[in-house]
Formats: sequence, C-alpha cells, structure tokens
Amino acid sequence: MTRLPAPAPAPLPLSRRAVLGGIAAGGALLAAPALAQRALPHVVVIGAGPGGATAARALARAAGAPRVTLVEANADTITCFFSNLYLGGLVPLEHLRHGHDRLAATPGLRLVHDRATAIDRDARRVVLAGGEMLDYDRLVLSPGIDFVPGSVPGWSESDAALMPHSYKSGDQVALLMQQVQAMPQGGTVAIVTPPAPYRCPPAPYERAAMIARTLRRVNPTAKILILDPKDHFTKQVLFEEGWGRHADGMIDWIGPEFGGAAVELRPDRMELLVEGEVQRVDVCNVIPAQRAGVLAQLAGLTAADGWVPVRAESMQAQADPAIWVLGDAADAGAMPKGAFAAHAQAYVAVDAILADLAGTAPHPPFYESACWSCLAKGDSVKLASSFAPHDGRIEQTATSISQPAEDAATRRATYDEAFSWYHTITAEMFG
Repeated sequence: MTRLPAPAPAPLPLSRRAVLGGIAAGGALLAAPALAQRALPHVVVIGAGPGGATAARALARAAGAPRVTLVEANADTITCFFSNLYLGGLVPLEHLRHGHDRLAATPGLRLVHDRATAIDRDARRVVLAGGEMLDYDRLVLSPGIDFVPGSVPGWSESDAALMPHSYKSGDQVALLMQQVQAMPQGGTVAIVTPPAPYRCPPAPYERAAMIARTLRRVNPTAKILILDPKDHFTKQVLFEEGWGRHADGMIDWIGPEFGGAAVELRPDRMELLVEGEVQRVDVCNVIPAQRAGVLAQLAGLTAADGWVPVRAESMQAQADPAIWVLGDAADAGAMPKGAFAAHAQAYVAVDAILADLAGTAPHPPFYESACWSCLAKGDSVKLASSFAPHDGRIEQTATSISQPAEDAATRRATYDEAFSWYHTITAEMFG
C-alpha cells in the first residue's frame, strides 16, 4: 500500500489543543465575547456522544457562552468505540461505561435525561418524551444511527436478543460476548456486515479479530465467517495480514462473489441462507445497513439516502441554517463516520455557532479523523486523515496508514496511542 503525506497535526493532541484554544475551538472562544453584550441565546444539543457531548461542553465553557441544554436519553454511556476490545478480552465492560455526573456538573450546562421525540423547526422547539418543550435559538443534533428496516432479509431489531447487532451504545455488546463464550466447541460465529456508508468502517473486521482472540483461548477449533456485500473493505491488507498472524485460519471472509451479498437469516433456527444454501451457526452478529438517527428523519433533514446533508464549512444542516448536525448522522463528504470525526466536527460547529450568534465570521474549518484497529494485544494499526471544504463538499487533503510487516515496537506504540486517545476523548466528552 502507498503512503501519502501525513496530516501536519498529530491526531492525538488535536482535541486537547482545541479545548485549550487551538485551531478548531480556539476560534470559537475568540468569537464568543460579543454574546455577553445581550441576552444570552439558548443552544440545545441532542445526543451525548462524541459529537454532542463535546459540542455541549465546549459551548458551555466558551467565554460569554450561550445557555446550553444537553438532552440525552441514557443515564450513562457504553461507548461503541473500543467495544471490540471488550470482545477480545482486552478491556472490561466497565472501562467502556461512563456516567454523566461530571458532564452534568459542567458550569453553564444543563443536562436533561430524556428522549427528544420531535423538532418543530418553524417554532424552533424540541419536544421531549417527558412533556418538556425546549425553545432554542440554535440546535445541535447528534442522533447517531438507526438501521434501515428490511436491509437484512429475515432479521429485524426485534430479533436482536437472538442475533445481536452490538452496534449502538448499550448492553448488546455484553450479550454478544456471552453468546461467544457459551457457544459449543468447534462452533461457528457469523458476522453479517453492512453496505457502505456505515458507522466505523473498520469495526466489523476488528470485531472478527477480537472475537478470534477470545475463541483461541476458550474454543480454539471454532470458526468465524464474515458475510460481506462489499468487494473490498478498509484496511483490508492489514486485517488479512493480522488475521493470518493471530487467528490461525479461524476467520473466513466471504465477499459478494461467493454469496456475501445474498444473505437471508432465520433467527429462530440460528440459520443463514447464503445464495439459498442453509448454513447453521451458533452465534450471528448482524450489522444492518444504516441511516441517520430517527430524530433527523422526523425533522425533515435527511436526503433520499437517509443521511443529513451539511454545509462543508460549518456542519450546518443544508435544510435549516439554525441546526448543526454532527457525527454519524451527517453526510460529511469524504469524512468517515466515527468518534474521532464527530469530535473534530463538534469543534468546527462550536466555532460556527458562536460566530453566528455574535454576528462575526467563523474561522476556517479544520477537520481530521483517525481510527485505530486492534489486531491482537499490543498490535494495532491506524488510518489518519485531514479534510477541508472544497466545492461544497468535505474532501480529503492528506492521509497516512500503517504498513504491512511493521516492526513490533511500531505496532505497540500504535496500540498504546489508541488507549491514550480513548482516555482523552472520553475526558473531553464526559469531564
């Protein structure tokens, strides 16, 4: 694989630098003082993920900050990012669980544990399931993903107790781990992967590596089948090299040429039909096709493809300049859907919102993304990119990627960097 020029800033320090006044958030802090000269506007943020929680805390901590209300349905968060490492036995589940006490204690931020059920864009009002109505001057929407109904024939979310998706925050990842550990010796795990675009493109393949790590300890004759509708996937050379080194032939990838795009499920029988041929499995992880979270759909912000088009320079929804959409729900051009990307988008949005409220010009946006994938303990690979607006779209400007056959010290440094990043981003999200 070729190595392109790496982004000038290192991905790990960016979020820290942004909080302290760097390229992304620093501009937002400079834009804010004019807000103190008049009655404080109200910014409502929906969703306490990498986009929403980061934006809410940055807005609340800005000089002359607006009033900020953060709406989050869950009492705590089990992060989707890093959850594969739990499946590999590298981190306990509690490492992924984050309470919201410190988030709620952020000065200037009101946290409401409730579910937003509707957005009245004409009235600029958010309706909550508990009956409260929140009027807003600006709205930040970070609703994550929902699944496309019927995208995997024979499976619906009502079948997730039998065939878990484990692709949203919550306890599904614990259920998948229980099923993997309880399967019979020599059994089969199937992973049904989604078509692009979807949350965290490398995640299904890292998941296979991590499940294999667990099975090698408790069930070394088991098999893992990856059923894939795509004819290639991100970091494919690195993953296949890692599977060969660490999984002892346990993992088989089945692309569309051999039936990976023609899969039907029978959850009650734990069966897959692959081009009409029955395949009995013991565990089936189903990752369906995806679209923006339902609230974005109800608000009329999504395009025909199910994602929210945004303005490349600010993350504003193209359908409504009073709404900013962050993270997986947004059609952010070349940016992948992932935690790092959502985190970077949050700082661009904060700068734009504060400038908008103050009547000043925002600073030039700076976007970047990085994704670490774990192949085994002490062996991780990384893809990092930077992005900029171009002709109305967010386009990639530079990228770097781990190389095959890297030495053990390099891979160990990448592995350790991933843990450092996780600590940094969760501290910035939750306090």
